[in-house]
Amino acid sequence: MAAANSIPNKHRHPRPRASPAARLDLKIGFACNNHCLFCAQGDKRSRLANKPWGEIIAELEKAATAGVRGVVFTGGEPTLHPQLTRSVAAARALGYTKIQIQTNGRRFAYRDYCETLAAAGANEFSPSLHGADPETHDTLTRSPGAWRQVVAGLKNLKRLGLRVFTNTVVVRDNYKDLPKLARLLVDLRVDQFQFAFVHIVGSAARHRTRIVPRKHAAVPFMLQGLDIGRRAGIACFTEAVPLCLLPGREDYAAERMIPDGPVVDAGIRLESWRHYRTTQGKAKRPACRTCRHDADCEGPWREYPKLYGWKEFIPVRLPGDTRA
Repeated sequence: MAAANSIPNKHRHPRPRASPAARLDLKIGFACNNHCLFCAQGDKRSRLANKPWGEIIAELEKAATAGVRGVVFTGGEPTLHPQLTRSVAAARALGYTKIQIQTNGRRFAYRDYCETLAAAGANEFSPSLHGADPETHDTLTRSPGAWRQVVAGLKNLKRLGLRVFTNTVVVRDNYKDLPKLARLLVDLRVDQFQFAFVHIVGSAARHRTRIVPRKHAAVPFMLQGLDIGRRAGIACFTEAVPLCLLPGREDYAAERMIPDGPVVDAGIRLESWRHYRTTQGKAKRPACRTCRHDADCEGPWREYPKLYGWKEFIPVRLPGDTRA
């Protein structure tokens, strides 16, 4: 879910006509039945109403006219929006070929709801699972019973033959359990999973001293989990981990395969998610320009080095490069 970050209102960037591989990230509301310690959307749930149907269809039509053929409905929690199924059906009618639901996954515990969304046209389901056991997940989401609902939902989706991509936000309380979580995801036969290092915005910024680990501590456990997935033949990725921390596993970086395209957030519209990440959202220091991965690496979200500094990020030199 590269894709659930909060966007400041001031950033707007023009972009030419999209390729069919582009994807619209459409946040349709910020209500949520979880209360995650790391929620990037912060207090939007208490300030903002659901996006009206007229605005949803207008955004779908605008992106489709520009050539976009993928859409991810997200939020907040999109399954709480009363117009989600209608929005999915509208996307299919407009020619979208990849229609994803990015969600906390709790409503997928109801098989008939999964069937309804699939019949409307949804063909990718992206629930979040933040722990290998109920205690970890439910504590982080502050939602008792949530883990069991998500796991039941994953089983429902796979029994229906649907494509399932999970996301896990990596924080201090779950990173050591990531290998165990990876084994669970393999057993559940998900099609793809991602370990996304926490973005220190929204609620995560308020709780940063409690929940944000240092990357050098968390990444080895992330890689162990991803190795388990890869050995089982599952596509799996990191997110927000610079390439200098992924020696020999640079292809694990999700940024290389995240679809570009417009993002519709709370009252704003970005034309390019990649452009925002590389020019505003993420950061590099001057030494990064000497790294062999500079052209491909986006760097960490800029809030991380403000908290912990740059010492963990050591440029990877080309053979014979002796620059300081």
